[in-house]
Amino acid sequence: MSTKELLAYSKDKEAILSQLESDRLKGLSASQVKERQARYGENAIKEEEHRSTLQKFIDQFKDFMIIVLLVAAAVSAGIGLANGEGIADAVIILIVVLLNAVIGVIQEAKAEDAIDALKNISSPEANVLRDGSHQKVKSTELVPGDIVLLEAGDVVPADLRLIETNSLKIEEAALTGESVPVEKDADCLVEADAGIGDRTNMGFSSTNVTYGRGLGVVTQTGMDTEVGHIAAMLSSTQKQLTPLQRDQETLGKNLTYLIMGIAVVTFIVGVFLNGLSPLEMLLVSISLAVAAIPEGLPAISTIILSLGTQTMAERKALVRTLPAVETLGSTQVICSDKTGTLTLNEMTIEKVYHDGQLHDAKDDLDTDSEFIRSFVFANDSKIDAQGKVNGDPTETAMVKYALDHQMPLQDQLAQYPRKEEVPFDSDRKLMSTVHSFQDRYFVAVKGAPDQLIQRCRYQKVNGEVKELTQTDKDEILKINNDLARQALRVLAGAYQYIDQLPASFDSDSVEHNLIFTGLVGMIDPERSEAKEAIETARRAGIRTVMITGDHAVTAQAIAERLTILDPSASNNEEHVLTGAQLNEISDEELAQKVKNYSVYARVSPEHKVRIIKAWQANDAVVSMTGDGVNDAPSLKQADIGVGMGITGTEVSKGASDMVLADDNFQTIVVAVEEGRKVFANIQKAVQYLLSANLGEVITLFTATLFGWVILEPVHILWINLVTDVFPAIALGMERAESDVMSHKPRTSKDSFLSFGIAPSIIYQGIFEAAITLFVYWFAAEGPMTTSLVGEERHVLAETMAFVTLGMIQLFHSYNVKSTFGSLFKRNPFDNKWLNLAFIVSGALLLGVILIPGINQFFDVHPMNGYEWGIVMAAAFSLVIICEIVKWLFRVTKWDIKFKR
Repeated sequence: MSTKELLAYSKDKEAILSQLESDRLKGLSASQVKERQARYGENAIKEEEHRSTLQKFIDQFKDFMIIVLLVAAAVSAGIGLANGEGIADAVIILIVVLLNAVIGVIQEAKAEDAIDALKNISSPEANVLRDGSHQKVKSTELVPGDIVLLEAGDVVPADLRLIETNSLKIEEAALTGESVPVEKDADCLVEADAGIGDRTNMGFSSTNVTYGRGLGVVTQTGMDTEVGHIAAMLSSTQKQLTPLQRDQETLGKNLTYLIMGIAVVTFIVGVFLNGLSPLEMLLVSISLAVAAIPEGLPAISTIILSLGTQTMAERKALVRTLPAVETLGSTQVICSDKTGTLTLNEMTIEKVYHDGQLHDAKDDLDTDSEFIRSFVFANDSKIDAQGKVNGDPTETAMVKYALDHQMPLQDQLAQYPRKEEVPFDSDRKLMSTVHSFQDRYFVAVKGAPDQLIQRCRYQKVNGEVKELTQTDKDEILKINNDLARQALRVLAGAYQYIDQLPASFDSDSVEHNLIFTGLVGMIDPERSEAKEAIETARRAGIRTVMITGDHAVTAQAIAERLTILDPSASNNEEHVLTGAQLNEISDEELAQKVKNYSVYARVSPEHKVRIIKAWQANDAVVSMTGDGVNDAPSLKQADIGVGMGITGTEVSKGASDMVLADDNFQTIVVAVEEGRKVFANIQKAVQYLLSANLGEVITLFTATLFGWVILEPVHILWINLVTDVFPAIALGMERAESDVMSHKPRTSKDSFLSFGIAPSIIYQGIFEAAITLFVYWFAAEGPMTTSLVGEERHVLAETMAFVTLGMIQLFHSYNVKSTFGSLFKRNPFDNKWLNLAFIVSGALLLGVILIPGINQFFDVHPMNGYEWGIVMAAAFSLVIICEIVKWLFRVTKWDIKFKR
């Protein structure tokens, strides 16, 4: 007997008991339990096998760019030892690599607790019927066929086919996303393709009983339960590479191939054209290759991302993995759970119908009336010492409505105490209570309008009790239908006064000849700030898709209120897809049609994963928000999963890349803005580093062609050390540009070199090299006025080229504040960290010239004022050149071609 394909919800309960060989009156025998425990194992979620810290650490070195840096470090160490220059460059590279590895291990360790959290929500104990007696056993010992008793407050310990229900309600929001507890009915049968939210004859492991009692037979345990299925999906879901990780990998490979090509060409030119020794040119070529690698880029990216996480934390977005910061900026689609994310997860009364008229909930209310008493007296909600209302969401909504209108509810309940009640049940869909009321008794009744209206003979309108005609009933039911079409959950109220308590207190004795009071319509309303955030996302080219376990009508109504769907459109139902419809569509067909749908209703966890994969098949970067256990697999599948910090389960938070501390959808949009700023700043760092390295490569390559020795290896090392790190990090602290949220997100085809960065790197690198070569020529062989000759003049020329190349890069850090915009359009010194980096790096660069003893180690020559003037003018000239080129880009509209 296998329970995996039992489909118990689609079969008669007696048939399921027979198939499971269980007795509803006695349960299983001890021998049956022992045999099934051996067959099925523990009723527990299997723990995911975690990799050791050492394995995680080793995995960090599998990145292509990291491998290149390790090779560069080894080569650099060899050259340094051969030339007697030490291994400082190799040590710096290794420090960068190790820093990235440590950070990667720390971030990965934070993301492994989703399944551990899933285990913690299960029930520790269960009340079962075995060998004809009631027993309390560990839930891990349950087996298929066990008879389980459920009461309000219990956690359902396994998946159950209900065989008895008495007003049973189970809250399944964490599993289905529905905010309202589900009324269970053991006698109903459900279609085989029904979604989880429609299986009203089932109880699911780890959900909560909120009302009534029930009896069920265990159909699935452990990993075969719906929660177990989610755990399996979490284990099998592979996390996608982020756009940043893909860009770094691609950039690393392309740079490596380019640098290797240049090194080979340099070697060939030096040996075969200039007649230099192969060994000497081998060392020169390798030195050039090492100098060309931007070894600081991974560390600088990490630092910029870390700064982004700090800024996001200040804005209530807590990032669990560093790449998620930039991924947010690339987000093209936000798939959002409805309940608790776009809505408040709190049922709220919006419309009331009484005295023959429809009113908004905020309108004035007579709190000393039978209308409000019929809803708050026939109500099991409790108000605790702190004033918090606890109970069924629909009932608490009525109490909060009364309290919001200043009804002294607790005083009235004390003055008119409850004497008897007829509890709610799913057959008649009514609840009644009887209260002492002066010298009589007040009967309060609430329930389903279509059921209650049949038991009403009168209605109260403007203080007068009148006969309830069929026309009146039709009008009331029409109002009910109108409210239901607005996705409001509607309940009706009624009352009567009786002189004495009936001998037998039941529905027949009190629920007849009632006086109808009115209707209340409630909904889990949208968050006020979510609509604005969706509008902002739309302007930024980001599409919002709503995914929910709620019914299609409710989902469509909320989507229209949030403008996810156009409220004025007449065909919105065409853009809503249900889980049942999803089951009929293949993955390939869904990928083709996914852009047609903005709302998904009555979906299961696997549906959510399919939807995200369909968008990813269209090369979209997808963000998924959610707070329930059912959201965890899709949160992990998404390019960036966003969990809720307040209402979110530990399972959903564990599967997320980012957690919203305030559960505010608007915070996602704020985080997107920060993510776009982070990417723009990493682009600036890339532009700065690659243009500087390109300038160095062209300088050395061209010098080789001319047979010049323009820079010593120690000069290149020092320039890279003092000019690469500090300015690049400071560029990561640039403010967001004003149009950051007015353009579309970048696509999968875009990279660090997109949007005009590549041509900017090329022309800027060429000019850096040209200026440096000119200064060297001018000082070594040109008409520069100097009394030095021979070797001394050559050393002076090397010194001037060294300072020029270093200072060009520092001045250039200001050029890259904007790719096409003028540096002087705004205050060029508005980034205090860049100003500080310029000063510190400049001091370190110039110190080797000015400080006695150190200048001898670097083999540089002191310069006079004339020579310093030439060097500084030449270095600053790049700012003027870049301003002219940017102006030409703007005049010729080339900047528009490169923009998003």
